[in-house]
Order: sequence, then C-alpha cells, then structure tokens
Amino acid sequence: MTTKYGMSRVALAMAAIFASGVALAGNGAPSGAHYNLNIIGVQKNKTVDMTGNSGHRIFVPLWGNAKILLTEGDYAVLDANGTDGTAAFQLPAADANCDGNSDYSVFVRGLGKPDGKAEIQTCFVDKTTGELLCDAGETEVTVIERTHGKQVFTNESRALLTVLYDVDGDGLLERTPLFGDDTYGYAWDYDNYGLKLAQFRFYDEYSTLLNDGTYEYNCTPK
Repeated sequence: MTTKYGMSRVALAMAAIFASGVALAGNGAPSGAHYNLNIIGVQKNKTVDMTGNSGHRIFVPLWGNAKILLTEGDYAVLDANGTDGTAAFQLPAADANCDGNSDYSVFVRGLGKPDGKAEIQTCFVDKTTGELLCDAGETEVTVIERTHGKQVFTNESRALLTVLYDVDGDGLLERTPLFGDDTYGYAWDYDNYGLKLAQFRFYDEYSTLLNDGTYEYNCTPK
C-alpha cells in the first residue's frame, strides 16, 4: 500500500525536536530503558574477542566498508564479525501500522579517539539479484563523528529506519520504512574513516518518518 502524507513544517520540526514529547537528557538522548548497540572499528588483521557483552557489539574495519544486513525481529546481533565485509543485526519493523511514525527511535553518537568519522546509509537488497541498492540519486547519509569535547546523541531515526529509493521505477523517489515492503531486504552500508566506536541507542519512543510531502510513503501494514 502506498500512501502520501502531508505535515506542516512546524509540526515536523516539533516532532523532530521532542520525539514523542519526551525530554532529552544532557547527553542528547531520552532518559529511560533502551537497547544499546556498539559498532566497533578495529584495525585490519587484528584478532578480537567477539564473545561477551551480551551480543551488543558488531566489529567493522577501522578503515573501510562493511554491510550490516538487517532482519526483522527482536533486537539481536546475528553476526558480530563485519571485518570480513558483512555483519547482521535484527531489529523490529520501523512502522508496523504504516502511520508515518516510527515504533521506536534511534539515537547515535561517536566515541573513542577524536577525529574519527563514519558514514552510514540505509539500503535495499534486491531479493532476486542480491544487489545492494543505495544510490537513490538523493541519498540520506548519516555522518557519525568523534569530535573533541563532550559527545552527544542525535536522533537519526528517519535516515536509519527508512530507505529513499525509486521503488516502482516511475522516476519518483519513495520513502519506505524498514520491512515496510517485503519484496526487498534491507541493510546498512557502513563506511568507516577511523571511528573506533559508534554507539546506537534504540528507545521505545516514536519519531516522525514523514517529510513535507516531497516523497510518497511506501508501506504495507504488518
């Protein structure tokens, strides 16, 4: 089912700032329970212990690319070793009833040695060909940087929980939430430029996935 939503710019701005009306803590993230995922950059050919930490870690090259394949279900790391180019993470559907609001929110910050950076983009996987489709011509890339000083979380829910792509080949980009279209698989394309730690927190609070009506919303309710 493809639907098209319109929201005022004021409403969108308020939704982005308050994320379900919950006040943010001093570190930029909401207070309260959350699922924590650490994406750890390691040097090439370095042997790392991938046991422990309750399976909340994914290892990726400190310099280079890794694909993190996404599967629908309860939060879980399915393949922690992304140093070989591919890891796997399980997380719930982003918008199960297709109302344009996420069922949870994702906050991200960079940690570790200053000046590292990573870029992450949400992509489709064509289940027929296995091709990873990332370049929509108008890409949404989340940049995670470890700057000097205090590091704060930012709400990256729209970029990390939706894909912007021309789904039906009509020349128009459409926004699809994770697992909102069962004809595709989903993945995060992670390019690392020396970032030792990207910390992800998943909170049970909504964020708006809609924009100002520029793109259609491609979503089939679960």
